[in-house]
Amino acid sequence: MHASLILRVSAPLLLWVPLVISFYLLVRGHNAPGGGFVGGLVAASGLVFFAMARGQTAALAVMRLPPASWCGVGLLLAAGSGFLAWLDPSAGYLTHRWWFPDLPVKLPLNTAFIFDVGVYLVVIGTITAMVFALVAED
Repeated sequence: MHASLILRVSAPLLLWVPLVISFYLLVRGHNAPGGGFVGGLVAASGLVFFAMARGQTAALAVMRLPPASWCGVGLLLAAGSGFLAWLDPSAGYLTHRWWFPDLPVKLPLNTAFIFDVGVYLVVIGTITAMVFALVAED
């Protein structure tokens, strides 16, 4: 498949639009609709669009790691978020914890957000791996 000149030129510019929107959906996921799964789908769709325009090799270069590595890091992060609750011996796995670091901006961190980031990375890795396997270049 040969992409048109307009598609090849605009793909790198348009890649950042879904990535920024996906990050916004990831961050606001606990207070409004969104989260790791939806954000990961939007990010993966941007990467798939880029792969359609520039080729799978260029998309893998943008990702910097193979899709399976994204899945592995995401699984470790999501599973590891539950172990943070064991700092308190009476708490169970996946007990919610909050941290309020002293920063100039108000930035509450919690274990549910760490879990969502793991889901985000797993979804990106899974979707891109499946699409890249279906449209593998010879």
